Amino acid sequence: VFVYGFILWTIYLSFTNSKTFPSYAITGPRAYQRLWRWTFESDPPSSWYTSITNMGIFGFLYILICLALGLFLAILLDQKIRGEGVLRPIYLYPMALSFIVTGVAWKWFLDPGLGLEQTLHQWGWTSFHFDWIKNKDFVIYTVVIAGVWQASGFIMAMFLAGLRGIDGEIMKAAQIDGASTFQLYRRIVIPLLRPVFLSAFIVLAHLAIKSYDLVVALTSGGPGGSAWLPSNFMYEFT
Repeated sequence: VFVYGFILWTIYLSFTNSKTFPSYAITGPRAYQRLWRWTFESDPPSSWYTSITNMGIFGFLYILICLALGLFLAILLDQKIRGEGVLRPIYLYPMALSFIVTGVAWKWFLDPGLGLEQTLHQWGWTSFHFDWIKNKDFVIYTVVIAGVWQASGFIMAMFLAGLRGIDGEIMKAAQIDGASTFQLYRRIVIPLLRPVFLSAFIVLAHLAIKSYDLVVALTSGGPGGSAWLPSNFMYEFT
């Protein structure tokens, strides 16, 4: 009910002019016709192409960095380093937060008067200044940073579970045969982790598509909608 019920309700609302409940009227497939015209027939608002480009940039970097960073952290923790029991929940904690909380937290952190910049100024680096959110050419990368911070720990946990599930005898046999650490991971570990890579990719792709609230909470859409994803665009124009 809580999944498919809301999916069906969303489909129903797409055939109305609803922006706020309960005042709306049935409009038929008007929103879909407009989307079709913008995509294939007429010139859409420039923000439509911006949102598509942003989705490509965000999706590619978000998935790639989370996979790479998650794998690196998992390999690090798999070495039985001191403090693993403390580090694991620290890495996982951000995933317990909603996108809205993550966005607000990073907005505070990047605020020139509150967070990172103010701290650097207090440490003597007074020349540092960067518009993480107001710079329309960089704002989508700010969203990537916040998203990676939230999800990479969860991906680390997935990879760590995969690493702990690999038969140690296989690793020992490869080491006896003279395999280096690099060869061990390239020839044995990474291939055995392919199912984990696929699962992690699906999870990250799902999160990337539903990042509407992260964009809104962190950037309010960015200057002139420069941080919009397709979901943000569709909310504003349909």
